[in-house]
Amino acid sequence: MTPKQLAQIHAAAFVQDRAWSAAEFASLLAQPYVTLFTADGGFALTRTLAGESELLTLAVDPDHQRRGIARGLLRAWADSIQPRAEIAFLEVAAHNSGALALYEAAGFSPSGLRKGYYARAGGPAVDAVLMSRAFPQG
Repeated sequence: MTPKQLAQIHAAAFVQDRAWSAAEFASLLAQPYVTLFTADGGFALTRTLAGESELLTLAVDPDHQRRGIARGLLRAWADSIQPRAEIAFLEVAAHNSGALALYEAAGFSPSGLRKGYYARAGGPAVDAVLMSRAFPQG
C-alpha cells in the first residue's frame, strides 16, 4: 500500500479524529523498526524496538469492517513479535467498545489511562486506554 492509500483508509476509519497524512505515513515507513501489515481494505503499522512492540495505528475501511480483517492484522503483528520483543502495547479510545473487545480477545489487558488524549473536532477530548500483552521468551 502506498502512503496515499494508507492515508485514505485512515481518514475513512477515523472520521472523528485528525487523519494522518500521506506524508506522515511516508515518514513513518522510512523509519527503522517500523513494520506495515496489510490486508484488503486495512492495515496495521507497528514499531518494534528494544524489547517492546507498539501498535502505532490499525485502520480498516468502513466498507470492509466486520470481516475479521483487524483480527487478522493483529494476529500477523503478534506472530511477528517473538523473539524480538517481550511486551506489546497500544492505545485505544476509551469509548471505542468494539476495538477494546477486539484487543482484549487478542490477549491485551488495560494497563493505564491517558486523560483527554484524543482531541475531537467539535467535542470534548476522549481518554485513551493503554493496553499491553506480554510475550514471554523461550
